[in-house]
Amino acid sequence: MGFWDFFVEKIAIDLGTANTLIIYKDEIVVNEPSIIAIDRSTSRIISVGKDAMQMHEKTHQNIKTIRPLKDGVIADFHAAEWMIRSLIRMIKKGRMTFFPNTYVMVICIPSGITEVEKRAVRDSAEHAGAREVYMIHEPIAAAIGIDINIHRPVGSMIVDIGGGTTEIAVIALSGIVCNQSIRIGGDTFNKDIMDYIRRQHNLLIGERTAERVKMEAGAALTEMEDGPEEYPIRGRDLMSGVPKVIKVSYSEVAFALEKSISKIEEAILKALENSPPELSADIYDNGIHLAGGGALLRGLARRLQNKTKLTTHISEDPLTAVARGTGIAMNNLKEYRSVLIT
Repeated sequence: MGFWDFFVEKIAIDLGTANTLIIYKDEIVVNEPSIIAIDRSTSRIISVGKDAMQMHEKTHQNIKTIRPLKDGVIADFHAAEWMIRSLIRMIKKGRMTFFPNTYVMVICIPSGITEVEKRAVRDSAEHAGAREVYMIHEPIAAAIGIDINIHRPVGSMIVDIGGGTTEIAVIALSGIVCNQSIRIGGDTFNKDIMDYIRRQHNLLIGERTAERVKMEAGAALTEMEDGPEEYPIRGRDLMSGVPKVIKVSYSEVAFALEKSISKIEEAILKALENSPPELSADIYDNGIHLAGGGALLRGLARRLQNKTKLTTHISEDPLTAVARGTGIAMNNLKEYRSVLIT
């Protein structure tokens, strides 16, 4: 080991469309929205994460908010690099360092990512201080994070519903046997809610309000025994142009999300259809495992269970399942070498 190796540290990054999580020394030390705010005139970063999200859709002409990731991949290379740098700096907050640290980074990526998109992730990480960059597919990271032994010759189906993509994969023997990656996720749900409220109630709302509606009154089923109460929405009336408040029920939100959830169901059925028969038998025994923030949508597990006739499990703390799996892979690079992409 050389002198400079003492200053190399391992970090795992779940670089998500909606949120970015960083694991350092076996702990989630950063859990922030994937967004930055910059000064238009100087291109200086004003804030990152939660503070930038508070500014989103409320800025004046001198400030711009940027979400560097779209549909699970980097859409703005420079903004992504600035965001990763700033989030990594949060790890070091309050700590004195005499030498610049370099990092070994393990970053999770969608299974349907292209070579160009992989290069964008690698380049952003290297510019942010990474000496070595490893990538891992999100469904495999999610499987590791929910304590599935991916090395065994047993089939497991993972459905990871993130902010930008839904990753569906059948995993066995440390590899993806068949997968479906569709660009539908939490952001699509928000857009569906915005469109529905505009069409049905002539009310214009923003992304942040749609996100709150999804969390407070979102559902995948129009009829539920324990559904949430009606939720008040504030926005701008398209007819009069003045602010207005309306109330929406979970049934309306479920109706708004119907098209997107149906596409997720179709992708799951397609992945099941493409599975080898022996692995199909394993999936029948083990069921489907849901991870990602979308797994928290009320009634979704029950709806998928009704559609596929397979037991559907929601993983413990689905929001952090991918990050936890990425962290485990980072701490056991030799064991998980076969699933890491360099």
